[in-house]
Order: sequence, then structure tokens, then C-alpha cells
Amino acid sequence: MSENNNAPVNKGHFNLEPEDRLLNYKKKLSKGWEEGYSEYRKQWNLLPETKEVSEWPLLVDLELASKCNLKCPMCPTVTGEFIEKRVTPFAKGLMDYNLVKKVIDEVAGNIYSLRLSWIGESTLHPKLIDAVKYAKDSGIPEVSFLTNGSKLHLSYMKRLIDAGLDNMTISIDGMDDVYNSIRMPLTFDKTLKKIRTLREYMKANKIDKPLLKIQGIWPAIKENPELYYDTFEPLVDLIAFNPLIDYLHNDDEIEYIDNFYCPQPYQRLVIGASGKVSMCSSDDFQDVEIGDINHESVYKVWHGKRFDAVRKQHQKKDGFLEIKPCKNCYYPRKTEANEKTNIRGREILIENYINRSQNIGS
Repeated sequence: MSENNNAPVNKGHFNLEPEDRLLNYKKKLSKGWEEGYSEYRKQWNLLPETKEVSEWPLLVDLELASKCNLKCPMCPTVTGEFIEKRVTPFAKGLMDYNLVKKVIDEVAGNIYSLRLSWIGESTLHPKLIDAVKYAKDSGIPEVSFLTNGSKLHLSYMKRLIDAGLDNMTISIDGMDDVYNSIRMPLTFDKTLKKIRTLREYMKANKIDKPLLKIQGIWPAIKENPELYYDTFEPLVDLIAFNPLIDYLHNDDEIEYIDNFYCPQPYQRLVIGASGKVSMCSSDDFQDVEIGDINHESVYKVWHGKRFDAVRKQHQKKDGFLEIKPCKNCYYPRKTEANEKTNIRGREILIENYINRSQNIGS
């Protein structure tokens, strides 16, 4: 954080890991581009502090699909507003593949990381594997995506491995009946079996990538976080969690941290499945459009007047409160470490958002 402003980097993301596992995760992820990875992480923290707009974003989020095949109760994709704004108006929620290639062609050699997901389920896109391969063949160091795990059959994963996928995050909200109730029609036993089968295949064939990371919302794992950890520790590279965020935009008694400004406009560019560019990854409904990749370049949007106006607004004291998505976002919200748990003798503090219900679906 800078002296006069609070720019909390990586807020809301926690892991259950000891230091050696965390370091090993970073070592495996950076293999083959160690210097670039070190610079990437350095700039990720430094640029928000200095308020410097780099030549290119460090990370581009490219949402291949805005729709999802699940109806998890805490997700914005289940709301009528999301479906009306982000799925129905265009191509049934899938990004045109020519647009995918256009973005990759421009950013290859200029960015460190490409994330082929945002809100929706990217494995629904019929050309996800092609996009991964195209990005890796173009020389992008880190290509990743987030998934609900519904399509992680070994045959599909073998194709992703061959395409060169670097990192994959799987949402695993709880275990057994808790998972089944949240992630229906998926079932915990079948999802666990997919991950176990994948890990066995990778181990037998001495395959390091993609790295496998799982994450869950805290209220889904809080009853027995150590069992959750013990179940997945032999199977994945990193186990993470986050407190329940107000993705449904229900909260009205929000307490904000002092002198907040957002780090994201100095780190990443977020392109929705329609090609419209959002101000950040928390603008779920794309209320603040800063560009359109159908008609503009990534470079032009990154350095454009609309994005610059967002940055300047955040530099004003409490300026973020004049931007609708920012008022609902978890980044400026105050937290309190009001829970703790133990994982194999390690104490882990849980930072929850003040006045934020931890009841799933609220």
C-alpha cells in the first residue's frame, strides 16, 4: 500500500497451505520463465502503489463463456439481471473465436498471463482447447482458467495437457452433501474421482502442468477444514478459500476501509464474452464499459480515456463511491479476523467482511 492510499492487492484470497507448499507451487508455475514470473509478481504489487500505467496490462482476462451450466446459489449468473445483460443479448454467452484469436495475436509477447475465464464456465466454449493451444503457441507464458469441474474427464484433460495449459483452478465448495447441495447436479464423489484420476495420470506420466488449484467459499468448508485439506492435499498443488462475497449485490450496510483506491486498473484488463471491456473483474454486470474489443485494440482500451477516468476517480478521496460496481465490491470493504481454524497444527485466521452474511445464497 502507498502512504496516502489503501490499495489492497490480492484481497480476499487465502490459502490453507504451509509455506513450503506455497513456494513449491510458485516454483512449478514459473518453471521455464523464472525471471519473467518474478518481474510479473513484482509489478503486480508495485504498479498500484506507484499508480504507473504500464505499456501493457500484466494480465488479460478473456471470458470465453459468460453462461454457466450450474445454478450455484451464491453466483451472479443465477440472477435475471446477469442473464439479461451478459448472456441473452449475444451468441448465447460465447465469445466469437475470431475475437479470441484477435486478442491473443495482439497481446502475445506483451503480457505475462492470459486467463481464459471470468464469470462463466469456459469449458462450455467448444474451442477452449484451441484457444489454450493458440495462446501457448503464440508464446504467452501463463495460460489458465477457472472451472466448476463439470468437464474434467480424463479424455478432455489429456487434450488440455497437450495444448499446454499452465494452471487450472477448480471450484470445490465443501464436501459430500454440502458440495452436492451447492454444485448440483454435480456430486462430490464424482468430482473427487475426476481429480484423483487426473492426478494419477499426471503422476504416472511425470506431467507437471497444468498445476491444479482448488478453492472453496469458507462457509462451505468451515465445519471441517482439516478434512477438506487432508482430502485434497495429495491430489492438488494448492488449496485456497475465500470468505463469502456479496456476488448477489444484496448488502446495504457496508463499511469501507479508509482512503481506498483499487489496484486492478494498474494490473489487468477484463474482456467479457461479448467483447465489451469492463473496468475490473468485479464488475459482474458490466455496468462500466471502458471499451469494446470488437472495434478497438487492447492497447487502445488500456490507455484510453475511459479507463484513465476510472483511475483518476479512484485517486480522489472516496471517489470509488461514485462508481456503482465499486460500492458493491469486496475490495474496499472492511474485514475483521473473527474466526480461526487449525490445519495440522497451523493456526489460520479467517478475515470476514463486516456486515456480510456467511449464509450461502444470502
